[in-house]
Amino acid sequence: MISGPDRREGGINTLSFWAKLAVITAVVISGLVFGAGFLIPLTFALILFVLLTAVIDWIAGQKIGDAPVPRWLAHIIGILLVLTGLGATLLILGNQATGVSEALPRYEAKLAQIIARLISAIGEENAKIVQDGIASLDYSAFAATTFNSASAFLSGFLLVLLYIPFLMSERAPMQEKLKLAAGDPETGLQIASILSDISEGVQKYVGIKTVVSLITGLLSYAVMKPMGLDFAETWSVLTFMLNFIPSIGSVLAVIFPALVALVQFDTLTPFLIIVFGCGIVQFTIGNILEPALTGKSLNLSPFMVILSLTFWTSIWGAPGALLSVPITVCVLIVFSHLPATRPVAILMSGDGQLRSSSEPERPTLGKSKPPVNSQMAAQTGEAD
Repeated sequence: MISGPDRREGGINTLSFWAKLAVITAVVISGLVFGAGFLIPLTFALILFVLLTAVIDWIAGQKIGDAPVPRWLAHIIGILLVLTGLGATLLILGNQATGVSEALPRYEAKLAQIIARLISAIGEENAKIVQDGIASLDYSAFAATTFNSASAFLSGFLLVLLYIPFLMSERAPMQEKLKLAAGDPETGLQIASILSDISEGVQKYVGIKTVVSLITGLLSYAVMKPMGLDFAETWSVLTFMLNFIPSIGSVLAVIFPALVALVQFDTLTPFLIIVFGCGIVQFTIGNILEPALTGKSLNLSPFMVILSLTFWTSIWGAPGALLSVPITVCVLIVFSHLPATRPVAILMSGDGQLRSSSEPERPTLGKSKPPVNSQMAAQTGEAD
């Protein structure tokens, strides 16, 4: 029978645990909020670094005749491909930013005409309420806010580009430094396994999401451009970017160009074509193509995706929405390697089945189970 002091001691220990957990959680969230100016560009740089290394490794795996592509050439081609894509995105947004600002008054006048047509349908009193609401909108302030956001994005983007070369230079030395920092070979193998799985998972997500979003943007452009929609290139780029936001991103990618079509054209036909055309593109790619490409490699619970989207958006705003899934993938992989947090990883997963390469503390089972990479295989063989 457990004595009274023991029960009190257990209760105190439990209370102490939850108090420490609450303090740690508060400190981490505070650090994320107050350190957003530093952490957001760094996180984007890490994601871009992972994408760049995936492109470089894929190019290095190809062959020119019977010889593999040299690593130095793979680096040059990979960097040029990524920089070309980023440069094209900024060029399109920069060239059409002035046109969007100039078109706002025209859209305002067109919207007033649409409301005038609705007066007979909804009544003068209701129409007056809508007109007063639209009149209260400050379009110049909206344009200024958009310009300031674009300027902040550009400065953050330049900081991201500054981080990339240093991350590339640290890629090879960091592997050796982690081995030395681990202290013993077994811990080194576990750290290498975690980092390998994180890199593989994020590369898989970022690579597939980039290709799928690019296809979605191009097909949406093919729907919008023949209709003569203003700034179709800008909406296509935004479609590409919004598709990185889970669930609501694809909806916003249809709503924005549809609203422009509503105020630009005199008939509803272009509006309906864009709504149904872009909607079909989003539905087909999001529900058929993307799941076929990803399979179960990103085995995240749908509720966890929405929860992470809500959390990171409330912490970091729009950048947090873009980064929510990659961050959650990293957390899931790390939790799956640690025995204490493995039950949490199971709850975070879609079907409770974690990847086999994420089995914790099994670096010595090289004979019965293939190691994570060839380097680990060599070390296991030497240990045997």
